[in-house]
Amino acid sequence: MSVLRLLGVLRQPSLHLLTSKVWNKLPVMTLNSFLFEDEKEENSKPIGRYPVPYKKDLPFDIVELMEEMEKTTGFLPNVFKVLAYRPLEFRAYFAYFNAIYNKETGRLSKADKELIIIVISLDVRCLYSVVVHSALYRLYSKNPVLSEQVCINWRKSDLPPREKAMVEFALAISQADDITDDHFKKLEMHGFNRDDAWDIATITAFYAMANRLIHFIDITPNKGYYSLGRNNDNKQTENEFTAPKV
Repeated sequence: MSVLRLLGVLRQPSLHLLTSKVWNKLPVMTLNSFLFEDEKEENSKPIGRYPVPYKKDLPFDIVELMEEMEKTTGFLPNVFKVLAYRPLEFRAYFAYFNAIYNKETGRLSKADKELIIIVISLDVRCLYSVVVHSALYRLYSKNPVLSEQVCINWRKSDLPPREKAMVEFALAISQADDITDDHFKKLEMHGFNRDDAWDIATITAFYAMANRLIHFIDITPNKGYYSLGRNNDNKQTENEFTAPKV
């Protein structure tokens, strides 16, 4: 079962109605060992201000999602471990993420969405999100040089005018600027319509919240992200990396 389908399962009301007694009767799954050597060392270090729950104490659906995520990416992103501290919020977080990021409608590519996340995360100096999403942008754009440029100064990067207009609008949303018709007109000049503006805004608003939560918890990026997507020999491909990537 794909992670995308698993996220759909998380939203089914029947799972939310299960009692803790039922969860306790379900089998406990053991997460696979980390595939990156540095993950083995990292696994013994604190990754945030809050404790990571033991797998045996987690609901079955969350452990199953973690299993699938780890198989897909080669390691379990630290945000999954930390958010599991509050299972109900974990489900809500990834259900909304799935609704806006993995939806099959709209004209924003995954590279577009990752670019938005990088720029608004740079604006609030969120190390975790910048490391994670610059890696994913390298992967989806297939352009590691451009990703590095964006992380240093996106305004002086080789981003096309369309992408620069998109992230300028995203920054206006994340900084709570007064949104006027001029913002929409500028987007329209670069081929974006009102529905595209909504999609830019939802990705921006979600990660504006996520960045502040990550900052509060002080989540450490997985070391596996630093090498992801940097060369053609990387084992991770865009088609393989279809799981949630926060």
